[in-house]
Amino acid sequence: MTGPRTRRPTLATIAQAAGVSLPTVSKVLNGKDDVAAETRARVRRLLEEHAYVPVGARRAATDTVVVDLVFTALDSPWAVEIIRGVVESGVEPVVSAMAGNRDWAAKLVRTRRAGALLVTSELTKTDLRLLERARVPLVVIDPADLPSPDVPSVGATNWAGGLAATEHLLELGHRRVAVIGGPYGFLCSKARIDGYRTALERAGIAVDPDLVRHGDFHHESGYRHALELLALPEPPTAIFAGNDEQAMGVIEAARGLGLDVPGALSVVGFDDLPVARWSAPPLTTVRQPLAEMGRLAGRMLADLIAGTPPRSHRLELATPLIVRATTAPPADRPPLNSPTTND
Repeated sequence: MTGPRTRRPTLATIAQAAGVSLPTVSKVLNGKDDVAAETRARVRRLLEEHAYVPVGARRAATDTVVVDLVFTALDSPWAVEIIRGVVESGVEPVVSAMAGNRDWAAKLVRTRRAGALLVTSELTKTDLRLLERARVPLVVIDPADLPSPDVPSVGATNWAGGLAATEHLLELGHRRVAVIGGPYGFLCSKARIDGYRTALERAGIAVDPDLVRHGDFHHESGYRHALELLALPEPPTAIFAGNDEQAMGVIEAARGLGLDVPGALSVVGFDDLPVARWSAPPLTTVRQPLAEMGRLAGRMLADLIAGTPPRSHRLELATPLIVRATTAPPADRPPLNSPTTND
């Protein structure tokens, strides 16, 4: 015969032992700083002595945490990398797309799942208030706009990636460098183009407005804008595409015009999707750690669900340049780091 089952301590048990109110114990547990140091130390000691585990953490240790994973649209291969990372984080995502539905937040609240991950989503004040009132734990991945300081988010160093891509082309000797960004209002697109502008300014090259274009991060917009750029009286010798899909469109347009890549046109992408390694030639690109972004966001959301506040509300992962075979010096100019010849 087994002995009596040990009863788990509750917050009320801790509050009574510490001689404080239940809200005070909750504040200490959630890392709030508006509790006196002596009181906070006493409560923490009792939490440790009673081996208290938050209810959310006990549930996460035994049950699968099901969360909503909401994309603006599910028509891009990089979504697969995000999903893979979220799954590897330990939460179980139910994937959906807003697809222009402005009632998505209300629908998300009605699902009553443990929490939500939003990807490249425009989170309005109305949406945020609705989710906050419903107490839906929320993390944004690759935010489309500057998120509220109270909303945790995981992104990448887009500005640094745009800078590195453009500096690489300048170091090869290119002077007519074009950029095809994403949607005009997207934070990541703005940052990548700002990095491009900074690289040109540092090299003493004026930004030509004719060489700055805004696409939609899809293959077709890369193709269309590349045709327009290559039809200019003084076309670019290199194009920094805002993502790998657009870069593939640029390469298709160049080939259709009989231009060799990288002999007649250098191309750099952004994301480093698996297709970047398989393309012919393999694509030079900026690596955005999409799967790792998904993993970190999933773990951050799991902590929020368990009642643990994030250490930081804004995480940005590094974006290194991956040099492959779609970039080379222009035909009429040696790279900057190569010795020049004097006539």
